[in-house]
Amino acid sequence: MSLHVDVGAPRRGSHSKPRPAAGRGPGPADKRPRGRFSRFDLKYSPYFYIAPFFLLFAVFGAYPLGYTLWVSLHDWDLLGDEQAFVGLANYRALMADSDFWNSVVNTLGIFVISTVPQLLLALWLANLLNRQLRARTLFRMGVLIPNITSTAAVAIVFSQLFSREFGLINWTLDLVGLDAIDWKANRLASWVAISTMVDWRWTGYNALIFLAAMQAIPRDLYESAAIDGARPIRQFWSITVPLLRPTIIFAVIISTIGGLQLFTEPRLFNSGPNPIRGGPLRESQTMTMYMFENAFAPNYNFGYGSAVAWMLFALIVVIALVNVVIIRRLGNSARGGQ
Repeated sequence: MSLHVDVGAPRRGSHSKPRPAAGRGPGPADKRPRGRFSRFDLKYSPYFYIAPFFLLFAVFGAYPLGYTLWVSLHDWDLLGDEQAFVGLANYRALMADSDFWNSVVNTLGIFVISTVPQLLLALWLANLLNRQLRARTLFRMGVLIPNITSTAAVAIVFSQLFSREFGLINWTLDLVGLDAIDWKANRLASWVAISTMVDWRWTGYNALIFLAAMQAIPRDLYESAAIDGARPIRQFWSITVPLLRPTIIFAVIISTIGGLQLFTEPRLFNSGPNPIRGGPLRESQTMTMYMFENAFAPNYNFGYGSAVAWMLFALIVVIALVNVVIIRRLGNSARGGQ
């Protein structure tokens, strides 16, 4: 009698687990974290990854903001030895300060004249660059040239363009029979000149932000609209603008922060013995310029300047919230009308 044993077949009653086939990875059970350290890593490691940002923000953002609020409650003279606590006296003095309200009006005026055309031009320029154009990459890179140009060089050029006696703008006005404008001594004219400088610098930057968002819109939407007979202008207002609403809100908030903190352009645009005043009668002095005038030379009243900084912070928050609400309501009304 011969005994035949099949060595390849598992024996009955054997409790040994079959080996995984060659080339296969570990099973689902092998992927589970083992040990206390693995559970700690999964639970707390994300907080360690984002901690550097919050630490840097606490040191360079939150602490200076809180310290500025504390200083605004004192009569803080940078040249003095004692800083007396005065409570809200600096804020009460601001409410009765005509120069402060003049700077608020100048800031809001320049902000409106510069920001609204800037965002509209950026949206139109982004839509143009999103089309099939020759040398499209060159044009996209070219819109950033004003942004990387030195602010001092831009201010010098525009100061010459808007010069009263030999400026190119007044020369052009003279050709069409209009009188020359004193761009630095006239309040509204100085707003327009500074806003032109700001728009020239930042329109291309915002256009690239809008362009990046436009390229994320599926092309199928435009093809379907074209089949339905929608013209390009209709596609722009019915497809592009509604889908760009989050990006538009972001651009509006960034432009609001930058527009209300305007300092370099009006400071360099005005020349003379005391340019921080924004003209002989403070025609273009912004809130940041008024803050600098009080906090540093010639007044050195750091407490009063800190109060101006906090009023500017409150104004930025209010204007940004108002802009967001307006954009959302316009977007909802546009969707409701379709």
